[in-house]
Amino acid sequence: MKTIDYISTWTFLDGYRGKEFQGKWPNVKEMFHISALRYPDNHCFRAFSPKEERFTYREAESRIRSVAAALMADGVKKDDKIGVSGKNSPEWAIAYFAVIYAGAIVVPLDYLLKDAEMERLIQFGGVSRLFIDDERIRNIDKDGTLLERKYSLEPGSDYQFVLDMEGEYTDPERADGQDIAAILFTSGTTGTPKGVMLSHENLVADTYLAQSNMEIYSTDVFYAILPIHHAYTMLAVLFEAMSVGAEVVFGKKLVVSQILKELKLGKVTMFLAVPMLFNKMIGALMSGVRKKGVVVYGLIRAMMGISGFLKKLLGVNLGKKMFGFLLSKLSLESNRICICGGGPLPASTFRMFNELGIDFVQGYGLTETSPITHLNPVAAYRETSVGKKIKECEVRIVDPDSDGNGTIYIKGPMVMKGYYNNEEATREVLSEDGWLNTGDVGHQDEDGYLYLTGRAKNVIVTEGGKNVFPEEIEDHFQLYDDIDQVCIIGYEIDKAMKSEGIRLIAYPSDALRKSTGSDKARMEERVQEIVSEVNKELQAYKKITMVTVADEPLPMTSTKKVKRFEVKARFDKS
Repeated sequence: MKTIDYISTWTFLDGYRGKEFQGKWPNVKEMFHISALRYPDNHCFRAFSPKEERFTYREAESRIRSVAAALMADGVKKDDKIGVSGKNSPEWAIAYFAVIYAGAIVVPLDYLLKDAEMERLIQFGGVSRLFIDDERIRNIDKDGTLLERKYSLEPGSDYQFVLDMEGEYTDPERADGQDIAAILFTSGTTGTPKGVMLSHENLVADTYLAQSNMEIYSTDVFYAILPIHHAYTMLAVLFEAMSVGAEVVFGKKLVVSQILKELKLGKVTMFLAVPMLFNKMIGALMSGVRKKGVVVYGLIRAMMGISGFLKKLLGVNLGKKMFGFLLSKLSLESNRICICGGGPLPASTFRMFNELGIDFVQGYGLTETSPITHLNPVAAYRETSVGKKIKECEVRIVDPDSDGNGTIYIKGPMVMKGYYNNEEATREVLSEDGWLNTGDVGHQDEDGYLYLTGRAKNVIVTEGGKNVFPEEIEDHFQLYDDIDQVCIIGYEIDKAMKSEGIRLIAYPSDALRKSTGSDKARMEERVQEIVSEVNKELQAYKKITMVTVADEPLPMTSTKKVKRFEVKARFDKS
């Protein structure tokens, strides 16, 4: 097999060690500052909506220092916790790094949280100040009992606008690598909140170590379309770009037409997204090709097959030349690499993007691991794997079954310090010697590539005592245009034996509702046809035996994952 090692990527740090930082890794502030020294005139932050904005590294750091100085003059001190919440924007990023430059701890908060939910996390996390978009700033902490100060991420507000904050910057006490840099609350938090404490070393080490599987350049342009409060975008887009002097283009709307426009305008080279978005893009593209007729479609698919064969086995990439006319429809003509994370992806989607000439790979990780632990090398990718473990990441498969699938444990410098103010939850997943129970199930091959089966907590136990992971079945539905959302849950068959059957909850697509006139019976008939097709591909004990067509969209997180336990709670009653 091919092997690849980009460990030389971060050797430039040797020239700054002892001058700009001490020890193995710089802290977050030092990482940004080193890039500003290396590439002062490179573009750093850019946005096109509502108006075009652009900052060089020199301009961005100057603005960050001013905001940090204003915070310190306003009483912010080391380890104070400051929230940042809003739509993706250069202002969001400037506020984020300004908190770090002030020596404080940044707490990114999901902008889609309801007011009461956000206030609950603010109170639990001890957040004293908040940067937030103007449209919500008055709704949070109306009575002024939670926060000392609020700052606006948008101009024209009654509150101080982040870019208007001024001051003379002086360095605060240096943050040690083990000091907490950020607290990230996991999505779907119920009961006692789980705030993942990530240290400077966690974030910086993970940023550079991920580059052992993928080389990135100062000339790259990253696209931040998923919410930046989420660990995936925060590190894999924002931090990775900042570590090498690359540019970040901020997208605010998860709307395909807007995304395609911004990909083209920004000449994006690094596009990171979730399976849902990539599936929609490739599905729409192939649908357009089918409309050209059977002959044209067959010819293009045959050419794609040849392109994929040459790329995979010989390392010859002719796809971009052969299919430039198709890539332009996806605004990917400037693209170098697409990375999919946040959930499982069908191998067919993975394969088709690579056949078109895009270096398309998957990655894996959790908020608790900063998040990257695995990433497919572009020159040695495996379509069914979520990636190869990165440098200094240790993996252990605990209690494997006959197929080798067991609970995945991770150890390394990227593993969190623990959950904020929640020692019990920390002890449940993190051992004293640093092994993290991911809660995911899968296996690892001898070359360090990881293959996921599903989440341990989602497992369905069938009548025959077989374990079924919902994610395995849901993958089969991702490329059906007539279904917009799917969720596999168990339903009780035998209470005494605690055995379950497999139930599909499906929400029809706009296309299906339009073609059927939203007739429930016709929609159910079409969904049942799809289920019959899928069942033919499944082993007997995995077959779906109960189908429900939902009348309303299923609840989702801000990163477009179905909230399985909310769905189960709702439909268990029906």
